[in-house]
Amino acid sequence: MKLEIITPEQIVFSGEVSLVTVPGTKGRFTILEHHAPIISSLDAGIITYRVDGNDVNIQSGGGFLEMSNNLISIAVESIDE
Repeated sequence: MKLEIITPEQIVFSGEVSLVTVPGTKGRFTILEHHAPIISSLDAGIITYRVDGNDVNIQSGGGFLEMSNNLISIAVESIDE
């Protein structure tokens, strides 16, 4: 599935992933391929995504996530690198 993470300033990541775990406002949750369509608000916290078997963690500000047709779009206020 494809993941896109953006902030108002930049595209942080765009590529194929096998899973994504995010800090939802009602708790952390993981999205796998063929997940049902979802829109969720996100708290500040760690976004984890798996690329080629390796987990990548990034600290983000709050934002929103949309999953539809194996495309996950995440828009966050900021990324702490």
